[in-house]
Amino acid sequence: MVEKLLQSGLHWEKKEFRRNEFLKIAGSTDTHIYYIENGSVRIFMTDENEERIIRFGYTGNIIVSLDSFLSGKPSDFYIQALKKTKVKQASKKDFYEVIQSDEEHMKMWIQVLEELVLQQLEREKDLLISSPRERYERVLRRSPKLFQEIPNKYIANYLRMSPETLSRLKKS
Repeated sequence: MVEKLLQSGLHWEKKEFRRNEFLKIAGSTDTHIYYIENGSVRIFMTDENEERIIRFGYTGNIIVSLDSFLSGKPSDFYIQALKKTKVKQASKKDFYEVIQSDEEHMKMWIQVLEELVLQQLEREKDLLISSPRERYERVLRRSPKLFQEIPNKYIANYLRMSPETLSRLKKS
């Protein structure tokens, strides 16, 4: 599905971000959609000076600050490169012109949105589960690649546990 989007005639601009560099900052409006060619990012917000990671992206993923991209309003989310990351970015205007020009492209976009909704529902279930072990096991089953691509301190934050707890769970 992502491959079709990359070959859809959409104009993609290549960009490179250094480790810890921001693709987007809170308070800005996201007018681009990104395809990660290589590297990894985290999407997070701050709550009383504490970071709360809601999603990761790595090689082969499409990422965007979806709330802002869809509404045209500023987002509360940051998108930050966790290591040197190469992306292709397309403007929202160009993206919508391409997906609206062809029924197959529109179906593909609907599939992307449906997948994001389902992923978000799984994420919400994760947050409702009180057992750190169960949260860890659910995410491991769903996204084993995450544990190869993302540093443990960020995964621990995502799972709402200390890095030490995550380390113990991985060893057991």
